[in-house]
Amino acid sequence: MTVEERIKLWGREIGFDAVAIAGIDLAEDEARLLDWLGRGWHGEMEYMARHGARRARPAELVPGTASIVTARLNYDCADARDAWEVLEDPERAFVSRYAMGRDYHKVLRAKLQALADRMTAELGTFHYRVFTDSAPVMEVSLAAQSGLGWRGKHTLLLSRDAGSLFFLGELFVSLDLARDAPVANHCGTCERCIAVCPTQAIVAPYQLDARRCVSYLTIEHKGSIPVELRPLMGNRIYGCDDCQLVCPWNKYAKASDDPDFAVRNHLDDMSLVELFAWTEEEFNRRFEGSAIRRIGHEGWLRNVAVALGNAPTSTAVVGALALRSEHPSPLVREHVRWALERHAPTVPA
Repeated sequence: MTVEERIKLWGREIGFDAVAIAGIDLAEDEARLLDWLGRGWHGEMEYMARHGARRARPAELVPGTASIVTARLNYDCADARDAWEVLEDPERAFVSRYAMGRDYHKVLRAKLQALADRMTAELGTFHYRVFTDSAPVMEVSLAAQSGLGWRGKHTLLLSRDAGSLFFLGELFVSLDLARDAPVANHCGTCERCIAVCPTQAIVAPYQLDARRCVSYLTIEHKGSIPVELRPLMGNRIYGCDDCQLVCPWNKYAKASDDPDFAVRNHLDDMSLVELFAWTEEEFNRRFEGSAIRRIGHEGWLRNVAVALGNAPTSTAVVGALALRSEHPSPLVREHVRWALERHAPTVPA
C-alpha cells in the first residue's frame, strides 16, 4: 500500500467520508479570485481582500507546503424536517442544514488533527497546518483539483456520489505526495441553482455576488440588510440552501451518522415568534458550541425580524415585533420597524 493510500485509509478510519491529495498550483483560480475581488463581490468580507493572492498560493501561506490533503465530511441530517416544507411554511424559521448541530469548525479541526497525528506517528515528523474554513484557503479549488468533486455553477463543490451537503477541510503538509486527478464537470446545461436563488446572487454560472447572497446577509454582513432584499429573504434566518436543494446531484447526498451534526434546539422546525422571544442569555446558552453563536444576539434578532416582516400577519407576529420595538440596539429597532410597517395595513383589530 502506498503512502497516499495509507493516508486515505487513516482518514476514513477517523471518520472522513473521502480523502484526496492536491498540488499547490492555483494560478488559474488566482486570476478568478482577483477578478471577483475587483468587482467588489466580497462585500464586507475584508479578510478576503486582505490576504489577496496569498489565498491562491499555498506555499506562501504556509512556507514549505509541498502537498495538500483534502477531506470531505457529510453533514446532512436524516432526522430533520424536510427543508422545502419549512421554507414553504412562512411562520417557521429556516436554518441552513449545516448549522443544525455542533460548530463544524470544531468537528473538522479535531478530525484533521487526528489525521495529522496518525500521519506523524506512522511517517515521522513533518510540517503541517490544519485548515477548516477559518483561514484564507481556497478550499473548493483545492478539493476540485484533488478530485473530490467539481465546482458547480453555484460555486460549491459537487460530487457524483455525495452531492454537495458536506464540509471540506485541508492539511497543508511538507510531504511531497502523489496528486490525485481532477474529475470532469457534470453540471451540463442545468441551471436550476441559478434560477432558484431567491435574491439572484448567482449572477452567471460560477459567478456569485456575495453581497446579494442570503447566507452572506444573515451571517457575514453586520449592518442593515438592504431594504430591497429583505422581502426576498422569506423565512431564511441563518444561511440559505435553495441552490443545493434543487440540485439533481443532491439526490445522492449521504446523511451523516455523526451525533455532532444531529439537530439541536429543534432548529429544523421552530416558529419565528418563539425564536424572536429568546433573550441574549438564552441565545448564548442554546448556541454554546454552535456556529450560529458567532452572529450574536443582535444579528439573530435582526434576521428573525426580517422573517417576521415576511410572515403572514397575525396577532402573535405583530405582538412579538412590538415587544422588541424599543430594543436598545438601533439595528434591531430599524428592522423591527420595517417589519411592523409591512403588517401595518392589515394588523388585526
